[in-house]
Amino acid sequence: MKQRLFIFLRLATLFVAIFTLCKGAFLLYNLGEEPIRLTDAMEVWLHGLSMDLSTTGYLLVLPWLTLLLTFFWPRLPLRRLLTPYFIIVAGLLAAILVGDTVMYPFWKFKLDNTVFAYLSDTQGATNSVSHAFILSCFLAFAVLAAVIALSAVQLTPRQLPAQTCRPLKRAVHGLLWLLLGGFTFLFIRGGWQESTMNVGVAYYSQRLYLNHAAVNPAFNMMYSISKNKDFSKQFQTLREEERQAAFQGLYEKGDTTLTDTLLHTRRPNILCILLEGMGAQFIEEMGGLKDVTPELSRLIPQGVLFEQMYANSFRTDRGVVSTFSGWLSYPSVSLMRIPGYSATLPSLARSLRNVGYSTQYIYGGDINFTGTSGYLIATGYERLVSDKHFSLKDVNESKWGANDSVTGQRALQEAQRLQKTGKPWFLTWQTLSSHEPFEVPYKRLKEKIPNAFAFTDHCVGQLVDSLRAQPDLWNNLLIIVLPDHGSTYQSSYENPDFFHIPLLWLGGSLRQARRIPTLMNQSDMAATLLGQLGISSADFPWSRNILSRGYRYPFAYSTYAGGVLLRDSTGITLYDINSRTTILDRPSESPIRLKRIKAILQTSYQQLGKRK
Repeated sequence: MKQRLFIFLRLATLFVAIFTLCKGAFLLYNLGEEPIRLTDAMEVWLHGLSMDLSTTGYLLVLPWLTLLLTFFWPRLPLRRLLTPYFIIVAGLLAAILVGDTVMYPFWKFKLDNTVFAYLSDTQGATNSVSHAFILSCFLAFAVLAAVIALSAVQLTPRQLPAQTCRPLKRAVHGLLWLLLGGFTFLFIRGGWQESTMNVGVAYYSQRLYLNHAAVNPAFNMMYSISKNKDFSKQFQTLREEERQAAFQGLYEKGDTTLTDTLLHTRRPNILCILLEGMGAQFIEEMGGLKDVTPELSRLIPQGVLFEQMYANSFRTDRGVVSTFSGWLSYPSVSLMRIPGYSATLPSLARSLRNVGYSTQYIYGGDINFTGTSGYLIATGYERLVSDKHFSLKDVNESKWGANDSVTGQRALQEAQRLQKTGKPWFLTWQTLSSHEPFEVPYKRLKEKIPNAFAFTDHCVGQLVDSLRAQPDLWNNLLIIVLPDHGSTYQSSYENPDFFHIPLLWLGGSLRQARRIPTLMNQSDMAATLLGQLGISSADFPWSRNILSRGYRYPFAYSTYAGGVLLRDSTGITLYDINSRTTILDRPSESPIRLKRIKAILQTSYQQLGKRK
């Protein structure tokens, strides 16, 4: 019994020690995120210890069962039986621990099942990083995997020594071993009650970064996978009658009569420019940095600027769906990556095709990445232009594909071609140059990241000026400029300003230039545009026409992997979905905003479960 217990405890100590060392590595590698003290590091370890023990419990289930068998077959070859398991565990743990550490500066959230979508396209997943970065990550993975596997194997004897104890004593030892298994199960569950162990147990600080550091990434991965099995059961925190009462009136269409008309024509040609990560922080007129986007600053007085628009989500795949399907976002699900869902969504392209528009989408990179092409085709785009339509020279100049100067010129050519068909058209150009690694053929600003956004701004200005110079194109044209999401440059997801983004309408089809201060979501652009065109948006349940009489409660709802934000005229509430606590209430606590967050979150996942 003592020998078995000694083996078990040594393996448990190994895994806890690995998790502890990797927490330290996480903090050291990400020192640039936030300043921390030694006491912060100790608190991170202490508050994450219960999750480390739970994860260790999972990892020890098979060794525990194998040692249990030795009560019946004492001479089992332990090391030979467990070595394959240790090798597999070592590889998985090393991949998760290293991946979580090195990806945090890019993603700002803990590694979860989102990574599987990127593993399906390794080329697209590595476009943001250098070869040296990839090599160093692989070396770190190899070293850590070798250390875990070799240590676990060395701590496991080849077999137990011959036993001489009597059958009764052996039976007592077996019962004690079963009792040890019960305690291990408690570690996994987090207590006696119905499982209390979830990612939120490690959340103890108002500083989200410290909470993230405390979370065990292996546990977080398992937790995120298990929670995606049944969407309808996620985030169910309100009784049904409470949910219905709090949700009432939030997304009702109401009176669709227009309160404002922005266009002098009902069927303009439409060019939508979807800017990669161009948050309001780069727009001087919206309180952002000076001189980063002078072209947009020049164009804003010439168009209609929606000053208070907020992105629905934090990643491009979610932002595209919110923009073109008028759909709200989910903190743990990307609909674009689930063909069974994305194919059934409403879309601007389909609605415009139904009234005679030609539809086309231009992107300089791999349009199959994250299921984009499947979503676009299923939702009504007739023609897709992507990296394979550009020269190898143009595509290879940037890690993501043809840069914005090249694709902007292609957008102009396609607009000219579509104009000659005599049909109304809807053309979308998605930019990519303002994305990591922010390498662009443009040197106006010294700092790399703002300079990349300045390059995209320059390309947009060139395209608009080229279109304006051709009256046959310009006079009946509506240009819609908006980003897919905000930027983490000098910001983070839990900062409400991350979600603040511009929406600018330009073109000869506008009646006049003006500013609209109404609070809205990115997803509201679809119904608002269709309303101006006299096209029904009844099949867009989450999109609101903000220029209609039915828009009586302006608010913005945004999500990221760890939380949900709601902003209305009374203030802002930011709700952490892991700890199920409010982490920001401004200017004061608001039970009404919090209940509305929970109602929208719960309703959205209930409906997602039904669509399954």
